[in-house]
Amino acid sequence: MMQYLLKRVLQAVFVVLCVAFIAFLMFNFIGDPVANMAGPETSLAERAQMRASLGLDRPLPVRYIDFLAKFFQGDFGVSYRLNMPVSTMLAERLPATVELAACGILLAIFVGIPLGIYTAIRGKSWIAQGLLMGSLVGVSLPTFLIGMFLILIFSVELGWLPSFGRGETVAIGWWHTGFLTRSGLASFILPSITLAFFQATLIVRLVRAEMQEVLETDYIRFARARGLRQKTIWFREALKNTLIPVMTIIGLQMGAVVAFSIITETVFQWPGIGLMFIQAVNYADVPVLATYLVLVSIFFVTLNLCVDLLYYRVDPRLRAPGAAK
Repeated sequence: MMQYLLKRVLQAVFVVLCVAFIAFLMFNFIGDPVANMAGPETSLAERAQMRASLGLDRPLPVRYIDFLAKFFQGDFGVSYRLNMPVSTMLAERLPATVELAACGILLAIFVGIPLGIYTAIRGKSWIAQGLLMGSLVGVSLPTFLIGMFLILIFSVELGWLPSFGRGETVAIGWWHTGFLTRSGLASFILPSITLAFFQATLIVRLVRAEMQEVLETDYIRFARARGLRQKTIWFREALKNTLIPVMTIIGLQMGAVVAFSIITETVFQWPGIGLMFIQAVNYADVPVLATYLVLVSIFFVTLNLCVDLLYYRVDPRLRAPGAAK
């Protein structure tokens, strides 16, 4: 177990360092932050002074090492656009993204898994066929189109829900939450559905395919021959083995929810780190861009590590001698 864990941790650290290097290297060529910050009347000497104050006159490898050293100390640099610490910007916007992603993930799991089970065991019913058609639409449509469609119906035509913003929030220490106010809860509904729609439909189709495959195996036929009840076969024998591969996909999709919340936050003008990233792209704000990608990569890698360990725990084949190799 310890050897397996150490191997996965070393792989995770290597991936994060590679992502940090690629992000830092790539974003240093998307534009000149000094040109965005300086006005038309700024002289060349003033521009050179601004470049030196931002550390942009130093070699790229030196800036990268300095970025890594400060990053792992909790110092993410200063935003070129707003001239404020990136850590302060993250503290202001991270709660919005975390709460939205949590709602999206929970909604996708608690809707996708039961519907996937239903479509697998009642595949010939008209309800299951309708759900499969709906899941195909959900997988095919882009996220921004789903969000705009929901805004058109529930905000513009019916006027039931707000179309943008986070609503009123309540401060609990440094954390600002919208779960404790009526307008905040109302503001969560449309973005959460938009963010969860693709993930839920993907989980439905995945659970259905895995469960149908498990139901055709020999040990399920043997369970039927033993006279076990149908519900026992479905929910104790088949479901247990269905969820083992599904855990991996759900873990990856949890990371994707955070990474791709950019689109949802842009459509609904949700004040999270995804919208902060889009605004930083327009101004070549390298500290914000690099910090965002490194944090997302750490989140992805941590989730994958947790899924690997959980997979190792629930699948006895991985604990067999020589299986880790």
